[in-house]
Amino acid sequence: QLQASGGGLVQPGGSLRLSCAASGRTFSSYDMGWFRQAPGKEHEFVAAISRGNGHAYYVDSVKGLFTISRDNAKNTVYLQMNSLKPEDTAVYYCAAKGTSGTYFRFTSYDYWGQGTQVTVSS
Repeated sequence: QLQASGGGLVQPGGSLRLSCAASGRTFSSYDMGWFRQAPGKEHEFVAAISRGNGHAYYVDSVKGLFTISRDNAKNTVYLQMNSLKPEDTAVYYCAAKGTSGTYFRFTSYDYWGQGTQVTVSS
């Protein structure tokens, strides 16, 4: 089970940190990802972090602005979002992938959190 939190309303240029807490004792065995879905749009890959060496992947639009990290001792993955823009407004979902499928595809992931709303507006 995945529980996402940390969303909210922020002004353009502001920052938020999303957290996703996982239950169970095998968190370190999963690749973790963040996706977002804006109204009327499909799920969009945002970032992922691999099991093992913790290599990070980002969609081009957030490179240098967002940082994904994980704390296996706390069974938690984070998404630090800086310099937020109105186009970042969406529901953000964390997800866990236990297989070797691509990080970038929604359907590769096995488990999903409930989503947390991020609204960037003045």
